[in-house]
Amino acid sequence: MKMIVAILKDIDNDAVTQGLTAEGFRVTRIATTGGLFKKGTATLFVGVDDDKVEAAINVMRDKTTSVSGEKRCTVFVVPVERFEQL
Repeated sequence: MKMIVAILKDIDNDAVTQGLTAEGFRVTRIATTGGLFKKGTATLFVGVDDDKVEAAINVMRDKTTSVSGEKRCTVFVVPVERFEQL
């Protein structure tokens, strides 16, 4: 299992979240500021099986907009050692 942590600009927030949930991914979204984009960002946490990582990233790629080559989303894929729902 992997945890995808995606930091994206507010303008793409709804489209990416809706795209992921439409494809069956469960998303936790928190509003964030600072760091990579300096303002107006959201951080998404998406837990996925190893074989679904590329599918989730492709949704993010398809649902983010790019203006003049500007990056709109930063993605980290982190291994999950343990997962429980309590």
